[in-house]
Amino acid sequence: MDIVKLGWGTAVATGNLEPKLERLRAHGIPVVLGGTLTELAISQGRVEGLVRWLRELGLDHVEVSDGTITMAPGEKCELVRRLASEGFTVLSEVGSKDAKTIMAPYRWVEQIEAELEAGAWKVIAEARESGTAGIFRADGEVRMGLIDEIAHAIDPERMLFEAPRKDQQVWFIERFGPEVNLGKHRARRRPLARDAALGLRSDTMRP
Repeated sequence: MDIVKLGWGTAVATGNLEPKLERLRAHGIPVVLGGTLTELAISQGRVEGLVRWLRELGLDHVEVSDGTITMAPGEKCELVRRLASEGFTVLSEVGSKDAKTIMAPYRWVEQIEAELEAGAWKVIAEARESGTAGIFRADGEVRMGLIDEIAHAIDPERMLFEAPRKDQQVWFIERFGPEVNLGKHRARRRPLARDAALGLRSDTMRP
C-alpha cells in the first residue's frame, strides 16, 4: 500500500481522524483526503480554510476533483497549479460520479493532459466506489475503448485507475501488467476489531 485515501465519512464524520493519521504515519504511509472535501470547500468558497486544515494535520497530499460539482476546466487546472506551487502533492481526478454522464474519450485525454501540465502528480480515473461510472459502464464493464485511448496518449505511470471490484482489477493487470496503478476501495461491512476502533474503512491506492 503506497497511499491511503480517507473519504469524507471516515475523515470527518467518524470523528477520530487524528488516531487514524497517527497509525498511518507510524507505518510511513502518506494520506490524502478524498476529493469530495475539496469540492465542498470549493462550493463554499473555503479553499483557504481547507489548506490551513491540511497543514494543521501535517498532510502534504491533496486531491482535486469535480465529480459532484460543476467546475470549469481552466478553474480546476488553476487550483491544481496553485496547490502544487504551494508544496502539495496533487492528485487530480477526471470523470463524473454520475453513471449517466458519459464523456467522449478525447475529452478525457484533454482534461488529463491539462491537469498533468498544471502540476498534478497523478490523475485518477473516476469509477465510484461501486465501479459503475466513469471508466466503467453501469454494469461494471470496462470501457475498453476509453482506456485504450487514454493509454495511447498518456503514460499509464501518470494515471491511477480506480478499480473497486476484483474482476476490474484483474482486467487492468492483464492489460498493463502487475505494476499498474490501481485505486482499490476497501469497505468492509464488519471490519476487524483492531481496525474498527480506528474506523479504518478507507480507500486504498497503489500508485
